[in-house]
Amino acid sequence: MGPSSRHTAHEGDMFPSPRDERTLVRKVQINPRTAKDLVKMLEETGTNVSISTVKRVLYRNNLEGLSAGKKSLLQNRHKKARPRFATAHGDKDCTFWRNVLWSDETKIERLAHNDHRYVWR
Repeated sequence: MGPSSRHTAHEGDMFPSPRDERTLVRKVQINPRTAKDLVKMLEETGTNVSISTVKRVLYRNNLEGLSAGKKSLLQNRHKKARPRFATAHGDKDCTFWRNVLWSDETKIERLAHNDHRYVWR
């Protein structure tokens, strides 16, 4: 048994074909996404492939997995609306503020990732 006997795939059975590779690379260039999302997309078209195969194809085409950039949650319209809200509600008395429902939207996860995603570029 030589090293070449490990490879049992026939020429016609190999994934990805050059056409499949081009399609995969084109989709990533249009919309960077995770390898897991790409596998789901390929499964919807009837192609079963592993995540490692998708990663290998993307690396071979000079694409790398990078951490997705964080988007600022405060937009310019939010920044402009805040002083308007403060001046409009600054003269309200304590009874008004007792009826306001205060909520804390901080998300804290213990022993888990905070949705850290990688995209291909």
